[in-house]
Amino acid sequence: MEELEQGLLQQPWAWLQLTENSLLAKAYITKQGYALLVSNLQQVWHEQMDTSEVSQRAKELNKRLTAPPAAFLCHLDNLLQPLLKDGAQPDEAAFSCDHGAEALILRVRSELSGLPFYWRFHCSLASPSLVSQHLIRPLMGMSLALQCHVRELATLLRMKDLEIQDYQESGATLSRGRLKTEPFEENSFLDRFLVEGARNMLNAFLYPQHGPECLEEKLPEACDVSDGRPFVVNLQSLYVAVTRQELQVGQKHPGAGDPETSSSASPGGTDSHLLSQPEQPGSSEASLSALEKDPLGIAGLTQRPQLSKAKRKKPRGLFS
Repeated sequence: MEELEQGLLQQPWAWLQLTENSLLAKAYITKQGYALLVSNLQQVWHEQMDTSEVSQRAKELNKRLTAPPAAFLCHLDNLLQPLLKDGAQPDEAAFSCDHGAEALILRVRSELSGLPFYWRFHCSLASPSLVSQHLIRPLMGMSLALQCHVRELATLLRMKDLEIQDYQESGATLSRGRLKTEPFEENSFLDRFLVEGARNMLNAFLYPQHGPECLEEKLPEACDVSDGRPFVVNLQSLYVAVTRQELQVGQKHPGAGDPETSSSASPGGTDSHLLSQPEQPGSSEASLSALEKDPLGIAGLTQRPQLSKAKRKKPRGLFS
């Protein structure tokens, strides 16, 4: 199942609009099975099945159809890919969704070989390690990548200021005064950005009577997560790049990155191979109590041996 786990990690998120449900989803389907991850930004559900499980469910839902598991998987892939790519239901299939706190069922109705075809994805609540692998860690990596991008832009602005200054010292002048800009000061820019952001948040908290219109004016539009669609539309290329990079690092240096890399199973399927401490069924309470006693995992860390300081040599001058 390692191929499914790695393949799912490298898939971008898609935004789905199913009747009254707006969902984020990603799927990976091969001849060996499929893996599906769905979220409504409040919970995350997961299902992973191999060929034997696919064959069993196909017999239960489609008693008139007889086909190898690979045929069912290929048909599911053909139905899901347009949905994940365009976000709209294809004409040849109908999708519906019901979910609760612990489970989500995604229903598919279509035709296969001229006969009705039905399928149900039974997704269970994803484990915390799986959520970390597909959301928390990639989002942290994306934040760091964007921070590096901002630093490069700040460096470019300073270089542009030096270029403009050289032109001015050479006697060049602007033909249009409205194009004149002040030299870029990174520290003052960041301070102003943070102060204004904190002031906007404070005003929204202190004056809720102004209603959502006030919030829309004060909070930047770029920070509006909404139903997750802006994240899908604008940042999926970066998300895929970050997940692939982390996967490559994990393959070169097993155990690097996620402190709990294993192929542990989530309540309804199997977590990624990058998660290394398998979770025992029904042991979530014990794991939670262990985390409360040692939230940073300090007890599992070994003390790093101290390196002896090398004796510094006395600096010698050129003529000494």
